[in-house]
Amino acid sequence: MKIFPSSLCDRLPDVFRFFMGTLLFLGVADIHAAEVPNFNLLDLSGRNFELRRAGGKAVVLFFTGNGCPIARQSVGKLLKLRERFGADVSFWLVNTYANDSVSDCWKELGEFRMQSLTYLRDPKQGLALALGVERTAEVVAIGTTNWSIFYQGAIDDQLSEGAQKAEPQQKLLEAALTEFLEGQPVTTARTKSHGCRISFTLESRDHTSYAKDVVPLLQKHCVHCHREGGIGPWNMDNYGHVKNYARMIEEVLLTGQMPPWHANPAHGHWSNERGLTGSEAQTLLSWISQGAPRGEGADPLAEPLEPLPDWRLGKPDFVISLPKPQQIPANGVLDYRHVRIDLPVTNEVWLAAVDVKPGNRRVLHHVIVRAKTRGGGDDGSGNGLMLVGWAPGIACDRFPEGTGKRVGSGSKIDLELHYTTIGTPQTDETQVAFYLLDKKPARELTTRAVAQLELNIPPGADESRDSAIYGFEQPATIYSFIPHMHLRGRWMKYELLLPNGKRDTLLHVPRYDFNWQTSYQLAEPKHVPAGAWLVVTGGFDNSAGNTANPDPKKRVHFGQQSWDEMFIGFFDAADDTPSAGKEADGSSRADSRSNKRDAISH
Repeated sequence: MKIFPSSLCDRLPDVFRFFMGTLLFLGVADIHAAEVPNFNLLDLSGRNFELRRAGGKAVVLFFTGNGCPIARQSVGKLLKLRERFGADVSFWLVNTYANDSVSDCWKELGEFRMQSLTYLRDPKQGLALALGVERTAEVVAIGTTNWSIFYQGAIDDQLSEGAQKAEPQQKLLEAALTEFLEGQPVTTARTKSHGCRISFTLESRDHTSYAKDVVPLLQKHCVHCHREGGIGPWNMDNYGHVKNYARMIEEVLLTGQMPPWHANPAHGHWSNERGLTGSEAQTLLSWISQGAPRGEGADPLAEPLEPLPDWRLGKPDFVISLPKPQQIPANGVLDYRHVRIDLPVTNEVWLAAVDVKPGNRRVLHHVIVRAKTRGGGDDGSGNGLMLVGWAPGIACDRFPEGTGKRVGSGSKIDLELHYTTIGTPQTDETQVAFYLLDKKPARELTTRAVAQLELNIPPGADESRDSAIYGFEQPATIYSFIPHMHLRGRWMKYELLLPNGKRDTLLHVPRYDFNWQTSYQLAEPKHVPAGAWLVVTGGFDNSAGNTANPDPKKRVHFGQQSWDEMFIGFFDAADDTPSAGKEADGSSRADSRSNKRDAISH
C-alpha cells in the first residue's frame, strides 16, 4: 500500500534532496557525515597535491578566480589565519575558472602576494562541482581524521557583492577552526558565501539525462575496458552496475585515476590522449550529484556489444606462441623468464607493428619482445633490440607512418616474461602477433632508454630526486615516451636541452602511477638537432604516506622486482640520415619490396 500518490512516490528522491539542500543552506542539517571524495590538483609549477596526503588536522580550500575583487581582498585574511593556526591547518587556494591560463595565474599570484600560499588549479571545475561551490571566496574546511566537511561558506561577514563593512562582525572561519581544533562542535557549520558567480563549462547541470548525456560518454571513454573480456574490474553493461559505482566514478574522476592519463596538459599534445574534456567531466559529476537517476526510456548500456576482435590491430601476418605453457607456482618471488623462439621467416623483415595478447592477466606483470641477432645490436639487456613492451595500460599500436622496426635475417625472438604469484598455481599461454611492411621504410624506428642505474633512495624520503641524460649525435625525430618507475615512483619529466641553450619540456607526468605503463604518443613528432640532450628527471616517494610503498623503512636501489626501483625514460625515435629518402623508395636495396612477400612465403 502506498501512503503517497504514485506521482509523489516516484519523485521522493528529488523531494528528499530538495528538503536536505534547504536544511543545509539554513545550517540546520549536518553536512559533515559524508566523506569528501579524494582529489588530485596541480599547482602552477606542476606539482601534484592530493587531499588524502594533506598535512595537519584540517584542510581549508579557498575557491578563487583571477580578477575577483572579494577573492583578492581575502588573501590577507588567509595569511593571518595560516599564521595563527600554523601546522594544524593547511590552506589551499583553488582557482576554478576554466579559462584562467597558467600565465594569468602566475601574474595574479605575484600581484597580490600569494606566493607563500599553496595555489592549485581546477580547470575542469570538477572539485567545485563536487563540493557544490557556486561562488569564489567560498571556503570548505575538511577534517583530516574522517575527511568530512565541518565548515563551508564565507571567511567572515565583512565583504559581499557591492558592499563592505569597515570590520568583520563575525569571524566565521576562524571560529569554526578554533572549535574544531579544540574538539568542540562547530556552532555555525554552513553560511552563505559572497563572491563572484562561477561560470561552469557545462551550460545546464540540473537535469542530466542518463541515456542521452551519460551513456554516450561512458561508451566513448570507459566501456571498451569495462566490458566482458576487457581489463576493467567490472562491466558497464547496464544502469544498475553504473549506479552501484557512481560515487567511485566521482572519486576516480577527481583524483585523475580514470580515464588513465597522467600527462600535465600544460606540456605537449598527444595523439592517444584519453582524458575527458571539462564539459564531459562535469556532465558525469553533475549526474552523480543528482543521485545518478535512471530516467525514462531504454537502457543503451544493456544493448549487446560486438565481440572483441581476436587481434586489436587486425589480422597479423604471423603469430608466435610460447613453446609450452608457462607454469606459475602459487607463491614465491619469480625471476624474469626469457624464452627464445624462432621466427617463421629467415630473411630480414621490417615491422609495421607488434602486438601482445597476454594469456593470463592475473599473473603476467609484463612482456618485453626483443629481436636477438648474432653480432647484431643490443639495448643493454643482452637479449637483443626491443621491439615492443606490454604491461597493463600499454596498448600496442602501429609504428608511426614512414617508420618501422628491423628484424635481421636469422634473428630469434626473446620474450622477457615477468610473473607474479597470486596464491594458487596458474598457467600462461601468451602470444605475440607480427605485422610486416611491404618495403623498407624511410626511417628505422628504435626504442631507446635514458636510465639511472645508481639509485640510492633513503628510507622515509618523500621526494628523492634522480636524473639521467641522453645525447643525440645526429639529427633525429622523437615519436613517443614511456616513463618507467616502480611503486615508489612519484613523477617524471622529459626535457630537451638544445645546443643554443633553450630548454623545452616535452612531457611532464606529475603523478606517476605504476599500475598504468602509459605510452605518450606525440601528435606532432619532435625533430631534434645533433648535439641536443634529452634530460629526464624524476622523484621517488619512499615515505609512509605513499600507500603503495612496500617498505618505507628500506633504503632502495635499482632492481628488477617491483619492491626494488627503476628509473628509465623509454622513448621511440628514428635517426634522420641523408640516405633515408633514397632507401625508402626501394632504389638502394634490391630486397626492400620483397620484404613481406618473402616473409610470408616462409
